[in-house]
Amino acid sequence: MSEPRNFNYVRTEMLAEQTPPSTQVGAVKWIQENLFNGILSSVLTVVSFIAVALIIFDIGPWLMNSVWVAGSLTECREILDGVGGACWGVIRDRWHQLMFGFYPPELYWRPIVAMILMLVALAPILFPSVPRKVLWFSVAFPFIAFFLLWGGSIWLPIMVALGFVIGGVVLSLMQRFGTLAATLAAIVVPVVYWLYVAFPLVDGVHNVLPIGIQAVSSADFGGFMLSIVIGITGIVLSLPLGVLMALGRQSSMPLIRWICVIFIEFVRGVPLITLLFTASLLLNYFLPPGTNFDLVLRVIIMVTLFATAYIAEVIRGGLAALPSGQYEAADALGLDYWKAQRLIIMPQALKISIPGIVNTFIGLFKDTTLVVFIGLLDPIGFASAIRANSDWQGIYWELFIFIGAVFWFFCFSMSRYSMHLERRLKTDHR
Repeated sequence: MSEPRNFNYVRTEMLAEQTPPSTQVGAVKWIQENLFNGILSSVLTVVSFIAVALIIFDIGPWLMNSVWVAGSLTECREILDGVGGACWGVIRDRWHQLMFGFYPPELYWRPIVAMILMLVALAPILFPSVPRKVLWFSVAFPFIAFFLLWGGSIWLPIMVALGFVIGGVVLSLMQRFGTLAATLAAIVVPVVYWLYVAFPLVDGVHNVLPIGIQAVSSADFGGFMLSIVIGITGIVLSLPLGVLMALGRQSSMPLIRWICVIFIEFVRGVPLITLLFTASLLLNYFLPPGTNFDLVLRVIIMVTLFATAYIAEVIRGGLAALPSGQYEAADALGLDYWKAQRLIIMPQALKISIPGIVNTFIGLFKDTTLVVFIGLLDPIGFASAIRANSDWQGIYWELFIFIGAVFWFFCFSMSRYSMHLERRLKTDHR
């Protein structure tokens, strides 16, 4: 029997863990991979650093020497005493105009409360962790916001909300006559109710129970409050209308398809400013004499219709991206058209269309600044009015930097939420 062989070259213990090279971990690795990964990347990085440094060295002293408390541009210059610096005192002095326009100062609490309630109403829509029961408040919020912002009789938003309840009841009762008939009835009946019943009913009930708060005219709206009201309303209304338009454009019924096609192509081919001028000037010629159609409401309608056309095309792209097998699977399950769209087709199409939808929303919110051309004083309009005042004549950069920063905050927030939603829904299919 031979002796067991001794393998001296076989290690019987593990080596101690060694620290990885500094170039393979941490900040050094990130810099190497992202900033100096090759000749072109290194050149672009150096050029970018130089450009940023020049901007900082040029703007830095102007920002460091800022004046925050001043009642006029002349007072700012006296405080600076010949040294270049920003005069942010204009924001401190005129912030109420930039935020609320001509809204009565003693009623500022109403748009502030409406803004807080809007965040509460959006929470269950944007975040699934919020209890679903809060959606009832989300449904009621538009009527609450209208009452807070415009004031007047409390019966007006209640009677308008009652029209939607009537539409829901009609839709449920007419289902046995077919989906199309039920949908048309659910649209026609509430419209007739609003035109011929709601407003006389409001007057009658208010005479018996006069409950309400101080009314505020739309002419007093302005600043960021006006932009938020128009932007949020347009975003909320354009999405469902865009879905219907996208489905209508793909409909097998020629009349519906051609109506949707004509609407989409017409709106996409006309600048928004043209639609706004139509709403503010031309629409009055087609209304009965003595008709008072609120200008802000007209603008909201035009902005909504404009965004609807673009949303419809974005969603149509999402529908076109779905494989035909999804439609065949819905047919194989025995689902009718609307159930197939609600349960199978539309959830996938909307998931694919998230970047395009949010991009349209961001563009819509920025386009609210165009209302300045029809006489509504949004932040840009108030900036021009402030600059025309003798106290602040000559101020320029500070106002527009502040306005741009606020718009950037809202748009960046929408962009980040879009990215969060894409990651949550795994739109890249990984």
